[in-house]
Amino acid sequence: MRPLRLDMAGFAAFREETTVDFTDADFFALVGPTGSGKSTVLDAICFALYGTVPRWASSRGIANALAPSATEARVRLVFESAGDRYVATRVVRRDGRGNVKTGNAGLQLMPTGFDVTKLDTGMSPDDLGEVLAGTPAEMEQAVLDAVGLPYEQFTSCVVLPQGQFADFLHAKPATRQQILVNLLGLGVYEEVQKKATARAAEAEARLGVIDQELDRLRDADDDALAAAEAGVVAMRRLAAEVDAAVPELERTLAAVAAAEAGLAALDAELAELDRLRPPAGVGEIARAVADARTTATEAHATVTQAEEREEKLRGELAAAGDPAEVSLLLGAHADADRLATEADTARDALRRAEAAHAAAQAALTVARDTRATADAELEAARRAYQEAQATDRAAALRAHLTAGAACPVCTRPVTEVPPLPAGSAVPAAEAAGHAARAAAEAAARQVDERDRAARDAERVRDRARNRCEQLDEQLRALTVRLADSPGPAALRRERDAHRALRDELEAAGAAVRSAREVARRARAAVESSEERLRTAWRAFDTARDGVARLGPPAADRDDLTAAWATLADWATGAVDRRRADRTVRAAAVDASRTASGSARERIAGLFTAAGLTPDDDPVRAATIAVERADSAHRRLVERRAEADRLHEQRGEHERAARVARALAGHLRANNFERWLLAEALDLLVDGASTILRELSGGQYELMHDKGEFFVVDHHDAGLRRGVRTLSGGETFQASLALALALSEQLAGMSTTAASLESIVLDEGFGTLDAATLDVVAATLENLAARGDRMVGVVTHVPALAERVPVRFQVHKDARTARVERTGL
Repeated sequence: MRPLRLDMAGFAAFREETTVDFTDADFFALVGPTGSGKSTVLDAICFALYGTVPRWASSRGIANALAPSATEARVRLVFESAGDRYVATRVVRRDGRGNVKTGNAGLQLMPTGFDVTKLDTGMSPDDLGEVLAGTPAEMEQAVLDAVGLPYEQFTSCVVLPQGQFADFLHAKPATRQQILVNLLGLGVYEEVQKKATARAAEAEARLGVIDQELDRLRDADDDALAAAEAGVVAMRRLAAEVDAAVPELERTLAAVAAAEAGLAALDAELAELDRLRPPAGVGEIARAVADARTTATEAHATVTQAEEREEKLRGELAAAGDPAEVSLLLGAHADADRLATEADTARDALRRAEAAHAAAQAALTVARDTRATADAELEAARRAYQEAQATDRAAALRAHLTAGAACPVCTRPVTEVPPLPAGSAVPAAEAAGHAARAAAEAAARQVDERDRAARDAERVRDRARNRCEQLDEQLRALTVRLADSPGPAALRRERDAHRALRDELEAAGAAVRSAREVARRARAAVESSEERLRTAWRAFDTARDGVARLGPPAADRDDLTAAWATLADWATGAVDRRRADRTVRAAAVDASRTASGSARERIAGLFTAAGLTPDDDPVRAATIAVERADSAHRRLVERRAEADRLHEQRGEHERAARVARALAGHLRANNFERWLLAEALDLLVDGASTILRELSGGQYELMHDKGEFFVVDHHDAGLRRGVRTLSGGETFQASLALALALSEQLAGMSTTAASLESIVLDEGFGTLDAATLDVVAATLENLAARGDRMVGVVTHVPALAERVPVRFQVHKDARTARVERTGL
């Protein structure tokens, strides 16, 4: 994998949009002060590909991707791998609740020869090429297919982050062994072993199924095949012999059938002739028809008489006049009598009402005179009181004083009201005034009561007068209407005569309906008896038609009894003649049956000799026997062929199971994996020792013993030292040698399709002295000069940065970090 271009916006320290162009940077350095964002550039590369960063510890640290206060971060990486160009994109967003999630992720295969600078023109994502992944879940496999390395191997061989540089050097043997297994993809041999075991189990299972099938086909041997062939020959010979004997059997069977048919026909004729007997009651049926017709004629005459009587009464009733008018006149006479009585009563009530009204008016006049007298007395008492007050003003004022209240004259509080002086006229005048007022009020109330009584009496009188006038008017109208009436007695006689005629008419109608019902029943009886006669004739015709082929005599169609007698006499003579002929035909049937039985026995013997059960249809049975023998022979041949095929398959599955079990056994042995890991570790340590000698000026070499790493110090008589005893600078040299060797050797040792086209180191070059730093720089220059991979370093050491031809200067201010390319 070789990065070509990196675009960041809102990612960590890079709040604003930033582009890093690696297109022609074969050897570059990311330089800048500590904390400026150099390592963030490598974080963005890892995040674009794998969605996580080593410094985050896990993918759940995705919130670290957002710049402070930013709501969205975008990272886009254009890279080459195995000759193809890809673009990986990831977008992170913060929602309204503060949750940070990946909003978009995708990997596209760019067209051949695509110009990366076109990305600055704001191209649509649809123009970047074929979509290989469109979701975070799809990205994992798509990136692995494109880069050839999972995340752990990528951060150990391509981008080596801070803090993990010496992990492989200081790891325990078991941990280092597992790292090598993962890096070299040795797990593939375990998968091969599992698949070999599964394939062996599958082959053995198929062997068990084939053995069951072969056990089922055990009876398909040579003896069974020979017996089947002999059975086919025997059944075909039986079919030929049956075919030769069947014509004789068919001839005898035809003779039996003909004789039995003649005898059966004769028996059928005898049965038909025996059934020709006159049915019971034939004579009664004809007499019943005649009786029913007579009764129907009489009933029709009765209906005619009843209808004539009804029509005569209907005419008399029509001539008798309208009974409704008579009823109306009788009602009018009754109304006149009732109204006369009511008028007398109303006139009496009017006289009483007029008398009551006159009495009420007289009482009202008296009450009004009494009120006028009381009003005059009240006015005289009021004048006397006013005169007394004018004469004795102090007594008048004393009546209005109240103890404790203010005096209306001097406004001083009244402590005590003095009593009235003896002989004062004011109290007497005041008492006389009160008495006069009470008398006036009583007289006013009496006037009101008398006035209401007079008005009530007037209303009663008026109503009585109106009622009398209404009744008189109604009586005058009825008198005019009844002027031409013959009188109630004559009207009642006319009404009674009309009712008598109506009753006679209703009785006549009932008689008509009764006569009609009798006539209907008589007609029904005629139809029923005639239908019985027709049914009897149909029965006769059916019986005669049944023997028409035998030549019965002609029938008398006017007399059913005579017709039946003639037919019965003829049937008796015909039966006698046919009974004599039946004896001859029965003897012929017995002779033909004997011949047929002999032929059938000969054919049954053929089936018995062949070991088969005789059948009523020998030709069909012989044909079926041949077909069954041929079918059994074919099935046996097919079973023999199937058994041969299964034997061949069994051999193939036996070989497959044997090979798969052997392969699984070899791969299951622990020595195989240990041998592979030992070889890989030997190659890795040899390469790292060569690089370490160059870095240390020939002082150190790297070796391993039982999985543990040691360094050999040639400046100290070849002393072997554990790697944990090395100083910081020595540890960096040893770790760098292992990293470079691991990157160098992994492509040749790994079983994966990894394309190691770049390596980027982010570790403490500042711990090296000047001489060692010069050796490290020369080593990196030589690695870059080979031209087979891109080499990058992250450093803030000027002496190392100056020796790198392409430098990406990283600056950071209070708002954002920026990247500026310097050097070549």
